[in-house]
Amino acid sequence: MKEIKVWDRSTRIFHWINFTAIVALLVVGFLMLYKRELGISSIEAKIGLKQLHVVIGYLFAANLLWRIVGFFTGGYYSRWRQVFPGKGFRQRLKHYLKAEKAGKKQDYAGHNPAGQLAVAVMFCLLLMMMVTGLVRAGTDIYYPPFGGFVTEYIAVEGVEPESLKPYDKTGVDVEKQAALKSFKKPFGLIHLYSAYVLMFIIFLHIFAVVYAEIAKQRGIISAMFSGSKYFEGEPVDKPER
Repeated sequence: MKEIKVWDRSTRIFHWINFTAIVALLVVGFLMLYKRELGISSIEAKIGLKQLHVVIGYLFAANLLWRIVGFFTGGYYSRWRQVFPGKGFRQRLKHYLKAEKAGKKQDYAGHNPAGQLAVAVMFCLLLMMMVTGLVRAGTDIYYPPFGGFVTEYIAVEGVEPESLKPYDKTGVDVEKQAALKSFKKPFGLIHLYSAYVLMFIIFLHIFAVVYAEIAKQRGIISAMFSGSKYFEGEPVDKPER
């Protein structure tokens, strides 16, 4: 068996931090959605949940941005050309699906074409959730990077923007606050429904990985811990020399 180093350390660390952060964000997010049913009624608890969600979100965002850097600085299989669909993708996907239908064994060191498509969709969702989450962090509880602009906008003339408190109308221009509410609503809806789509894709991703591990190619899961996969021959996506 030939060992091939597939995932570099940075990619593996990103993967597990991303997984942990998303699970934590989903848990806190559901607590926020169903706070009334859970008996959480105080404004302090409501703000506390949002603050916790945002703090975890910062970790999630920083980790995501670090992965973007890794698309250009990481190992061969961690580069963006190997992770996302690119030139000739349609032909590669067609060939992959044809071989799958015929029952031909195909070993990939990195992502197969179907996996690339799934990762591209997932990554776009993660970016969308990061941006919309940061907007809501600024408009809901005045957290960076947009919180300062929000408080300056809604503060009544003569009131220090830094003195404004979330969900407290003291020192707030009512008309501007109403305009802000209309502005932030679409971001919240996009954030919420993106989370539902992301959950579906995550479950699909886990199912596909487990199925591939059992039925097709051993070592897919362990590679995200060790970084290595083992092959009897050459993988389909071996580096071009």
